[in-house]
Amino acid sequence: MMLPTLASTLLFSLSLLAPVMGGVVTQKSESNSCPVRYGFLLPRAFDVMDVFAPLDILQALSRQTHLELAMLGRTREPVSTAPVSAAMNRFNSSFFPTIVPTHTYDDDPPLDVLIVPGGAAARSPDLGPELVYIRRVFPKLQYLITICTGAGIAAQSGVLDGHRATTNKAAWSTITPMGPNVKWVSPARWVEDGKVWTSSGVTAGLDLTFAFVRAKYENGTAIAEAVAGTMEHVMDMDWRDDKGFGAKYHVPVQN
Repeated sequence: MMLPTLASTLLFSLSLLAPVMGGVVTQKSESNSCPVRYGFLLPRAFDVMDVFAPLDILQALSRQTHLELAMLGRTREPVSTAPVSAAMNRFNSSFFPTIVPTHTYDDDPPLDVLIVPGGAAARSPDLGPELVYIRRVFPKLQYLITICTGAGIAAQSGVLDGHRATTNKAAWSTITPMGPNVKWVSPARWVEDGKVWTSSGVTAGLDLTFAFVRAKYENGTAIAEAVAGTMEHVMDMDWRDDKGFGAKYHVPVQN
């Protein structure tokens, strides 16, 4: 039996936000354009929250300004969160939903922002098409955003070389060797380095996305506060505050 797609169930979650947030988003005065076209990379075994936490916030933003969404897969067949390796599913569970892509990598839709999730996908031995796509599209992007161990996927493509970046502290010893030329930062909840934004562990994607909205849209602070209030989420305003996870997982202070 076909599993229900996440898109049909989770994209409704902030549908009551429109009455809360008034006004129209305008461009930041220091920029010629604010991001409009967002793409989410969907490698097999991506982490659900890595995708839907930022997507929930951006969906709310789309009620205040025109945004376009592309969900990107190798094909337009549903992409499962199930791990590639049977060894990573030792209880033979079937608790893995799917997302149906709207575009393929070969479609190459124009994007301002590409968001790369992590999860078991970051440890997959089969990421060739994803790495080729990231390398191809990176020069054309305004921004690349990685969530959690998605930094490991981007690092393997080479586009993070020379950039400051962070990732999940619990996976630090596994992910950081994927990018030996990356300037890995700890402690950090998220890191901004020019066009590259990276978050720490899964829920840090919320704080990165709120920070991105505050920074890139004229009314971003008001919108972020309204969305966070509706979520009953307390935004972390300090990018360095990693809630002690660096210390918990014995990650050295660096960069």
